[in-house]
Order: sequence, then structure tokens, then C-alpha cells
Amino acid sequence: MCVLAALPLTAAIFPAQVGPYTKAAATTISVVDKELYDEFGLEETEAADFAIADSADKKAGDKKAAAKKGFTATAWRLRDSTGALALFQFRRPSGAARADFAALAVRTSDGMIFAHGNYVIQVTGQLPQPNELTLLYGKLPRFENSPLPALSGYLPTAGLIANSERYILGPVSLSRFVTGVPPSTAAFRLGSEAQAGQYQTPKGPLTLAIFNYPTPNMARDQATEFQKIQGAAVKRTGPLIALILSAPDADAAERILGKVNYQASVTLNESPPQDVIKGAGNMLMAIFALAGIILCLCIVGGIGFGGFRLFRRKFMRKGDPGAMILLDLDR
Repeated sequence: MCVLAALPLTAAIFPAQVGPYTKAAATTISVVDKELYDEFGLEETEAADFAIADSADKKAGDKKAAAKKGFTATAWRLRDSTGALALFQFRRPSGAARADFAALAVRTSDGMIFAHGNYVIQVTGQLPQPNELTLLYGKLPRFENSPLPALSGYLPTAGLIANSERYILGPVSLSRFVTGVPPSTAAFRLGSEAQAGQYQTPKGPLTLAIFNYPTPNMARDQATEFQKIQGAAVKRTGPLIALILSAPDADAAERILGKVNYQASVTLNESPPQDVIKGAGNMLMAIFALAGIILCLCIVGGIGFGGFRLFRRKFMRKGDPGAMILLDLDR
């Protein structure tokens, strides 16, 4: 991987207090490969030490013992959750073990690294508890939690080398993770993204890259461009283009490509309303009840008005002001 000049970045991301832990002064961290981080959408980053001292340490004045009871946290804030996914996959160590406390989380030899919304956070030392992480989540500035792209779910799981996935957002990450594909062929100007992963075959590892385009027609047009690459095995399915370059095992490559199949899905940010049919039925019953009440009021009002007219004519013996005037024109 190409490494560019390191660039120090500091910012205020972590709060002063996370549960029982108190933040010390923030430290400067260096960002290598600035072009790649910029393409992922890096906005700010911060590293800080968090410490907690128990009552015995405080009474004894043992500051060194108190400092050991804590952790070091580093955070990277990206523009959106897709950039956080890309950075998480890039920074995840190859030997990390999957953790279940978050959708994107692994445990490392010295701590853990995970993605939460548009943040990637790495913790070393004494790991905080889940409830303490929840307190941290609520204090992260400019938090964004859009749905993760579904593209990563199209990588076949059989034979996939653990932690080899890499998300591609532009020409820089393309050149880092999938060599041999011209940026003009990938056509990121069309809004494409890609998910790459390495697979173990009997004749050696190979890299599968799945490119996603806004429409199937765009993918169909670009598939002809991918087929012009020497040694490329290409498959188009819906808006997806699956690509394997220079496969050491052609049969294994065909089997892997055969497992990539597009399935249309709809992602909702909110849960659909419950008991829709029951609610519609209640609405209709209310309409009928209101109509019945209005009809009864009309009938009662008509009977009352007619009864009042009869009572006035019979007992009050006054001329009916509403009586019709007749003209005797036969005379």
C-alpha cells in the first residue's frame, strides 16, 4: 500500500467525561495516505486517554496506579456511514476477531475497533462497558447514522478470506485495492461504488470486485468496457458488475462469479405503521357513526319543527305567518 506523508490532525470529538472515566489532554495523531482518507470523507480525528481512580488509589495518592485504570481511544469522523464502513474495513487488522456488540466491530490483540454511524473508534487498554459506550455515543458531535450500503452483502461468503473486504469509493481506493482497473472504466462519475474481497482457491488467492451503478442500463454499458480489460472475467447482474482479474484458477473464478446475483430490495429508515387495516376499519366505523348521528338530529329537528307549527296553529289561534297567499282569479 502506498503511504504518503503523515499529516497531524486534532479536534474536539470526545467529551470530558464518559461514565466514570475522565479525559486527559488530547494527543496529536498522524494520518497516513491522506488521499485515501480524503476520499473516504475524513473530517476530524482525535486521540485521548481516559482514566479512572478508585478510592484506595485516591487516598494513597498513587497517581500511577490510577492512570493504569483506563483506556486510550482514537476516533475518526467521516462525512457519512459509508465512509466509516470503508475506513473500518481498511483499518481492521487481518487477524481481528468479529465482535457482536456492533454491526461493524472486531476485537484486536490490544483492544477493539468499531464503526458507529459516521465514526470509526479504536480503543486500547481496559475496554469500557456497553453502557459506558452508550454514554459516549450520545455525546458525539455531528453524528450521522444513515443506512449502510447493501453492496457489501453481495460478496459470497464461501472461501472469503477473513477481514479482506475493502470498500471502494473512488479512483484512489480503486488503485489501492484493485489494481489493473482504469478509473475511466469504473466510471465513478456515474455514482458507482465497489466492494472488493479476497478468496482462497486451490491455486492461490484471487480478488473479486463488485461495482454498483445507479441503473441496470449504466451497468450494461460499463460491462462492455470491463470486458476490454485483458484477463478479466466479468458478470453483470442488474446494476452490479462482478469482476475478477488474472485469476490463478479460472474454474474457481467462474464458481465465485456464479454466486453473485442481484436481488432488488427496499430499505426503510422508519418502521411501517402497525395495525393499518384495523385503523382503517375504525375510521370507517367512525364515519358511519357520525352520519347516523347527523341523520338522527335532522329527523328530530324536523319532527320538532312540524310539531311546533301544529301546536301554534291549534292552540295559539293566530294566523300562520308562513301560510301561502292565494289569489282568487276566477272571479
